[in-house]
Amino acid sequence: MNAITNAIAGVPAVAEAVEVLLAARREHRLLSELPATARPSTRDEAYAVMNEVARRLGPVTAWKVGGPAPDAEPTCAPINAATLYFDTERLPASQFHVIGIEAEIVYRLARDLPVGDRPWTREEVLDAVGSVHPAFEICDTRFVTYGAQDALSHMADQANHGALIVGKAVENWRAVDPVRLPITLEIDGKAAASVVGGNSAGDPVNLLTWLANVGSRPFGGLHAGDTVTTGSCTGTIFIKPGARCVARYEGFGTIALTVA
Repeated sequence: MNAITNAIAGVPAVAEAVEVLLAARREHRLLSELPATARPSTRDEAYAVMNEVARRLGPVTAWKVGGPAPDAEPTCAPINAATLYFDTERLPASQFHVIGIEAEIVYRLARDLPVGDRPWTREEVLDAVGSVHPAFEICDTRFVTYGAQDALSHMADQANHGALIVGKAVENWRAVDPVRLPITLEIDGKAAASVVGGNSAGDPVNLLTWLANVGSRPFGGLHAGDTVTTGSCTGTIFIKPGARCVARYEGFGTIALTVA
């Protein structure tokens, strides 16, 4: 992944897609699709587009990582400081084209995990974690219709990222098993999801470890202060402007958000 994502100049489709997606953001213009000449044809090309767009948008201070199953190859996307929020209970709906809410678990790093000669172990990765938090990711799109494009186009579009909202740090987080953690999501006071664990990839620490060793390599690894969200526990639920979302994690914490 690292060599290809750092060599976009030689791939015309990648370079064109970068410019098209940046222009769409800059001009607040939704795309019906990527031009045929700008569509990534491989996962590596999609990563190359995504990573270059992120570099040009500003500082990368967070990540999203997830997977469809415990034995599947994860995917990831860098997140810029501009869409990362702490201790926020309200965001403007005008910031989004669609509002897909997901309850997630976030890990914040206290020290660097740079690219090295050997992979980081699970325990080394956990030792680098400074805090763990409940969180919401808002899924959004730069396309007219969410989910209507091919999978690689959506990956290139920052894997449908809109915003990451991080709740209060959890005390004694090592005592909590995220795979067995009961989580409920309410929208406007009505139950929208109730799960135990709920992450399609299984253990989110495995995702964090993969990100440290593989996904973050184009950016030199993970860095102290980085915020990593580890995939939806509740699926993606699309809400209307004005909706109040509350996620409760048993013995772990609560996070609330209104998008209006």
